[in-house]
Amino acid sequence: MAQQLHVELVAVEEKVWSGEAEMVVARTTEGELGVLPGHAPLLGQLAEPGEVRIKLAGGEQVSYEVAGGFLSVSAEGVTVLAESATPVSAQSR
Repeated sequence: MAQQLHVELVAVEEKVWSGEAEMVVARTTEGELGVLPGHAPLLGQLAEPGEVRIKLAGGEQVSYEVAGGFLSVSAEGVTVLAESATPVSAQSR
């Protein structure tokens, strides 16, 4: 089995999504960022408007539109702290 990242997507009021993923892609104020297992620790400010894409095993992907917040990468995984997070439907892509 390929290495996985533990991902937490948290909005101000609630935990939005939590689980294991192969990759996380987010748009920060410095540009789009892809995070794979073993990525160096970092803290980035999410761009507004922004989208966070979580790529799961088997090719499935979940996406959320986010407003404000930060992306934190550590040895434990990836945490996205957003002011708000709304699921993006497959039809709107």
